[in-house]
Amino acid sequence: MNDSPKEEIKDKIHPDHSLLRKDEADFLQGHQTRWYNLRFAVRVFLEFMKGFRALHFAGPCITVFGSARFDGKHEYYHRAYDFGKAIAEMGGTVMTGGGPGIMEAANRGAFENGGRSVGCNIKLPHEQNPNPYMHKWVLIKYFFVRKVLLLKYSYGFVVMPGGFGTMDELFETATLIQTKTIKNFPVVIFGKAYYEPLKSLLEKMIHEKTISVNDMHLILFTDDVQEGIEHIRKYLRENYYMKPAKPSPFLFERWNGRKHQ
Repeated sequence: MNDSPKEEIKDKIHPDHSLLRKDEADFLQGHQTRWYNLRFAVRVFLEFMKGFRALHFAGPCITVFGSARFDGKHEYYHRAYDFGKAIAEMGGTVMTGGGPGIMEAANRGAFENGGRSVGCNIKLPHEQNPNPYMHKWVLIKYFFVRKVLLLKYSYGFVVMPGGFGTMDELFETATLIQTKTIKNFPVVIFGKAYYEPLKSLLEKMIHEKTISVNDMHLILFTDDVQEGIEHIRKYLRENYYMKPAKPSPFLFERWNGRKHQ
């Protein structure tokens, strides 16, 4: 029996919520014992190694961010599918968060059109079941580990309409570009009407000098999938030779997704 009505309501909505998030939530509650912190650090290390192992042969990737809440009837779902298809035709691997909605659409666009499709999923109580359109995917426990993996193997980014998670991913990426932690990585923000308030906010930041005009030169706002793909292609052509990694027989490695072309 639950100790309070509040706990009873929480269990009815997400019965496994506390189990899924307890480890990370406990860590973020402030002071912990040294032994707890050491064990948590080891778990984080193992999560990174699991991700590195699973995705080492996945690239070169273009990561598509966006909401899990747009179903197959929505226009944004169809445009994300088009992006996935176009990335595949360009020779890239589509990387997403591995869930439904926009993520599913982008993976599906590559999967159904001869491209490579991978995902980096997260354990959540809802909205994050893996979609069936991935050749390879990995399930990660911690948000910050997942964000690193989504960035690590990518050479460009497509930001479809989304909510808090999408904004978190967009601004983390923009901050890394601004600080030159990652260089010359193009960002396509799709949906001019949806993102008009965001564009206005960025223009205000420029006016107030909290960011510079140069911070925006890699970011393209568009409603045209092909324009977005050409923006990505331009910067990749000028700055990167995207050579996929190959498995080493000496390490008993293999890529069990689609073979590299």
